[in-house]
Amino acid sequence: MPPKSRTYQPQKVRAALAAQTEALRALVAGLGDEQLELPTRLGQWRVRELVAHLAVQVAWVPEHLDDPLEGRAPLDLTGWVAAVGGVAPLLDEQTRAETARGFAGGAASVAEAFGRAADALTALLERPEAADPERRFEIRLGSMALTDMLVTRLVETVVHADDLADALGLDAFPHDRQALAAVTRLLADAFAERTPGGAVELRVPPYAVVQAVEGPRHTRGTPPNVVETDPLTWIRLATGRLGWAEAEEGAALSASGERSDLRAYLPVLA
Repeated sequence: MPPKSRTYQPQKVRAALAAQTEALRALVAGLGDEQLELPTRLGQWRVRELVAHLAVQVAWVPEHLDDPLEGRAPLDLTGWVAAVGGVAPLLDEQTRAETARGFAGGAASVAEAFGRAADALTALLERPEAADPERRFEIRLGSMALTDMLVTRLVETVVHADDLADALGLDAFPHDRQALAAVTRLLADAFAERTPGGAVELRVPPYAVVQAVEGPRHTRGTPPNVVETDPLTWIRLATGRLGWAEAEEGAALSASGERSDLRAYLPVLA
């Protein structure tokens, strides 16, 4: 089972989000016109749409920080993971509108537009509100602590930075270590909450270990059902970027025990 109330230290979250955003800014600044037209693994989105989507997600909190609260139901981080896939059509609509509005030009104008979004977020991260545990922020899915909302921005910037690296044919994106750790843990916790039990131990060293799946629970020694993989492979599995069979064939994960095949429970965030 995941910890009942895993916490994310606001200072570390802000530092990780700033670093992740700056790494994205640097990569976007180096794109050429031809690269903007490359396909991605996200359906019909090109790199151009992916960068526009990242800009929307990066700028969302600073642009809506002072929106009036409407009293929406509380939403925690694992609840956000479970629900955010339901607004995918809206996100696609927002992305296409943003692409037409500010990301339809050449590489220099795209980099400038993304830079404005990055500037807005980094300025917010320096404000006292960003560390205030009492400050709320509402989205369509519910009311979140602002500090939790910033963790969701880590998910967006880590997952989509990996999408961008894949589209550009890069070996890897230079993810901030704390950002990668937070996203790995959140997706592991969301998996354990969605598939409760103690029959399988999911290990994602060095960041996360959770128990999940109904069945006999082990109490000591090596559990009978173990799945182990690295953080990026887990993130790709948990978000549907990578299939279970493909990960096994590529030796990107190890699974032992009769209950260790988790493909029926994935993805966690679609």
